[in-house]
Amino acid sequence: MTHSTPPTTLWFTRCPVPTATGIAADLGWLDDEFSPDGITVSSLQTVSAATARDHHYTHALEGLFREGGNVPALWTRSHGEPTRLIGLTWIEERQVVLVAADSPVHEAGDLKGRRLAVPRHPLPIDFWRAMALRGFEGALSGAGLTLDDAVPVDVPVDAGADQWATELAALRAGTVDAVYAKGATAVEAAARYGARIAVELDDHPDRRTRVNNGTPRPITVRESLLEDHPELVDRFLAVLVRAAGWAADHPDELSRVLSRETGAGATGVAGAYRARGHDDLRIDLSEERLDLLAQQEHALRARGFLAGPVDVRDWAAPEPLRRAAARTHRPTTTAEDHQ
Repeated sequence: MTHSTPPTTLWFTRCPVPTATGIAADLGWLDDEFSPDGITVSSLQTVSAATARDHHYTHALEGLFREGGNVPALWTRSHGEPTRLIGLTWIEERQVVLVAADSPVHEAGDLKGRRLAVPRHPLPIDFWRAMALRGFEGALSGAGLTLDDAVPVDVPVDAGADQWATELAALRAGTVDAVYAKGATAVEAAARYGARIAVELDDHPDRRTRVNNGTPRPITVRESLLEDHPELVDRFLAVLVRAAGWAADHPDELSRVLSRETGAGATGVAGAYRARGHDDLRIDLSEERLDLLAQQEHALRARGFLAGPVDVRDWAAPEPLRRAAARTHRPTTTAEDHQ
């Protein structure tokens, strides 16, 4: 550990989904924790869109904490960016396969031979595309099928265009037979387009069928911050552990926070998260979650989304979470706890 001067600014970024980071920021707890030390805590979402988008995907910013999809996080690590994995969450976000109202598709087996919408975005890492492929893989697996049993169809999505609207427009036009969707805004878009749910991935008893971009969702930090100022990482993570506990204890207030975080209304939030474990934002690095992330790494690498292999356990740094839990007196789990 070095003794460099502490940073005057800590950055955080999160996806528009349920995250402990988003809740902690919304409650003002991150400012409360660090402002007495003269440290500003800033959201990457407050800078220019181009800068925020680049750093959100690449994590190429000193002093940055990221809680978001695992596709960009794994992609970044595979390209050699010095990040460390300090936590994982698992929030059921209602993953579904949508079809037209009059479609003959009513279950996973009916997807055989059907045209599946696979979006293509002009992004450094097309996590939307990876997410659709993984979602359809999960759905098809419930019927003993694979993507080779269906017909993936590219759906180009222009920069800045609405993701779900573009895919659902293709569904309405009849150029595809099924769309994978997840989360609150997708629930609202499906209602607007009159789409019907054919497959509920959440209903499958094996959560491995739901391993995707947000399941599990990693919390990562720049390695230099962890090495030079581990106490700052511990304190930041301790605030997130507290926020996860608050979420479980305040379901009504949490729903309002989620509306702000996701950009969806009460109906979308209720349809995507309520009764689906949205209040369980518990952070851990358990063997189970590391195994699930390793499963995702293998699948992404097999489909060419990663520049090289990522050893998930080598990437993980469990000590900060253990110390953060001690600060908050809340139990968490790391892989070493099972040894």
